[in-house]
Amino acid sequence: MENSKSASTYLAWFLLILLSLVWGSSFILIKKALIAFTPMQVGAGRIVFAFLAFLPFFLRHIRRIDWSKFKWFAVVGLCGSGFPAFLFAIAQTNIDSSIAGVLNSLTPIFTFVLAVLIFKHAFSSKQLAGVVIGFLGVLCIFFTNQQESTTFAPAFALLIIVATLMYAISANTVGRFLKSVDPLIISTVSFVLIGPFVLIYLLGSGFVAQMTSHEAGLSSTVALLILSLVGTFGANILFFKLVQLTDAVFSSSVSFIIPLVALFWGYIDGEHLSLLHFISLLLILFGVLLIKRSTQKQLLKS
Repeated sequence: MENSKSASTYLAWFLLILLSLVWGSSFILIKKALIAFTPMQVGAGRIVFAFLAFLPFFLRHIRRIDWSKFKWFAVVGLCGSGFPAFLFAIAQTNIDSSIAGVLNSLTPIFTFVLAVLIFKHAFSSKQLAGVVIGFLGVLCIFFTNQQESTTFAPAFALLIIVATLMYAISANTVGRFLKSVDPLIISTVSFVLIGPFVLIYLLGSGFVAQMTSHEAGLSSTVALLILSLVGTFGANILFFKLVQLTDAVFSSSVSFIIPLVALFWGYIDGEHLSLLHFISLLLILFGVLLIKRSTQKQLLKS
């Protein structure tokens, strides 16, 4: 019994680290995919490849789907996968992958803010302080004196912030309206609802011709496949397994490691990183930590 518990603990930590590496590498993969493809093609390809991977699961579990929740599945599909895939790709034409990874860590802060504003969740002064500190971290990025070697455009950074806001909408939708639904069903249906439409666009966008004619077509396609099949499809399944082994609080710790991985890949790829970028990251993550600790205490009391 003790050995089984110990094995589960080791597996949980292994999955946490693996997920952090996978999701933290998404931003550099987007950057590499953009070498050969347009931002719209990268966003569409990311969705389509994941959709094709989830399709067999959809066919297998179609009778288990509660179609009365159609509109909530659609919200998760559009806000949790659809629009953000395009927004990140467009933004990273003018934003370094490392900065995209740092801004992505706003997701849990926006998730909390929307839970309070829309669903009237109670909040503490510590959680409010966490929100303020997190946004101060973002302001640090916006007001940094950028050096010539750094790619940064505030308007494009706002696209990533909008994407994290959409992730938060998706998370709150799942927590409020799809809490009793198998997470694998949620992901499968959400991709199936948007996948066919995006597939039609991708086929008409000249994607195949670009893939075969561009000198970086092969490497960009490989990056896109890894991004979609490993970073979206595979990571979703791993995350569900992690939640089953532990709990939502432990699983959400992945948000603390993702930006560190993104910064590492950015540095390896020659992106300029200043001390203020790390200060910004620390402020955002400290804000997230305050929110999560206070939330955990509220759950224990209730």
